Amino acid sequence: MDKYKVLFIDDEEELVTTLVERLEYRGVDADFALSGPEAIEKMRESSYDVVVLDLKMPGMSGSEVMKIIKRDYPQLPVLLITGHGSLGEEQDEKPEGAFDYLEKPIDLKDLIEKMQEAVSSV
Repeated sequence: MDKYKVLFIDDEEELVTTLVERLEYRGVDADFALSGPEAIEKMRESSYDVVVLDLKMPGMSGSEVMKIIKRDYPQLPVLLITGHGSLGEEQDEKPEGAFDYLEKPIDLKDLIEKMQEAVSSV
């Protein structure tokens, strides 16, 4: 698969910096933002092929960020990441506008597969 660029949006700095480092080691161009406003600013300055977004963040929630992404970049696939069980009982249903979701802790192999599927779907 051709190289693609991913933006991680999560307030857990240790998680996203580790993921970015591990993905770059595997040839994925990865960047991160620690808040919704920071992510929106980065998206205005650079283009991404896929976004990985945490639903639960302080300040601007993942749902709010998702609405902005879908309004401004409707074709951009978004993978949601959630804490265990935070999607509620209907875990088989993807939140509206999301390509798919993954639960924390994130399995790197699953993450890479989902990102590749998302990029290929556009």
